[in-house]
Amino acid sequence: MRALLLGGAGFIGLHLARRLVADGYEVTIVDDFSRGRSDSDLGALDVNVISGDLTDPAFYAGLEHGWDQIYLLAAVVGVRNVEKDPARVVRVNTLVAMHLLDWIEPGERVFFASTSEVYAGGVDAGIVPVPTPEKIPTMISDITAPRFAYAASKLLGEAAFIHTARAKGFDAVVGRFHNVYGPRMGADHVIPEMSLRARSGEDPFRVPGADQFRAFCHVDDAVEAMVRLMATPEAAGQIVHIGNDREETNIGDLAKLVLRVSGTTAAISPSSAPPGSVRRRCPDLSKLRELTGYEPSVTLEEGVRTTYAWYAEHGRPA
Repeated sequence: MRALLLGGAGFIGLHLARRLVADGYEVTIVDDFSRGRSDSDLGALDVNVISGDLTDPAFYAGLEHGWDQIYLLAAVVGVRNVEKDPARVVRVNTLVAMHLLDWIEPGERVFFASTSEVYAGGVDAGIVPVPTPEKIPTMISDITAPRFAYAASKLLGEAAFIHTARAKGFDAVVGRFHNVYGPRMGADHVIPEMSLRARSGEDPFRVPGADQFRAFCHVDDAVEAMVRLMATPEAAGQIVHIGNDREETNIGDLAKLVLRVSGTTAAISPSSAPPGSVRRRCPDLSKLRELTGYEPSVTLEEGVRTTYAWYAEHGRPA
């Protein structure tokens, strides 16, 4: 079995590559290394690595076919990166998706990585329930807000993959990730960022959005869901939520957990959430369970401990 991971040198990509190699797959990673890193973690894997610009249609001319599974993970992600350059987000995320759709052939099977951000506006508007199923209105409350450039690009990708797959005769699975975290994630996401600040001894300990709620999903569980979906014929043409609905937590309580894991006793200093940050997020995983039998297995405390330990060893990523 052969798997192609586009954007595979990034956070989820590396963990997925490690799992697929363990399952006996021949894995090829394509990345431009603008954010995905060529490091010892990647170098330790028995994978083929191709450096390439997935926004350039000429790149695909030299990319062979014959893959059992294709995963599109390449995208500009992270709130800070998105707000810094929303035009780049729209350009990169859209071009990568559309060029792949032009290249892909009938009979192939592809996973498109989407996000819960596509319906975040509906949660804040009170028209979307939490926990949230797939069959709800998608809503971007302010298309002019830089933060929503990411959601808009992923919403376009969902529609493009679902409809093009039907037209061209290939299988497409869309997975909407919900607050996936874990080792080697970078430093801009909440659990790694808190871990680094806790390790530095920050006191008082700043907690923006302390009154918000999230259901965090460890990357090992997210990878398990992806692998199961790609092995399930009935998942073709489906949009499926991926996350952990068992341990929804308050961000203030998350900060206390990170401090406890770090062995520090800093005072919590709550502050307002970043603009555009949804107050509550938790997926309804009924569809994922029905299709694959998936159940999240990594507890929040276990996941925070392993994530903190990785950042304690490696420090802030370059």
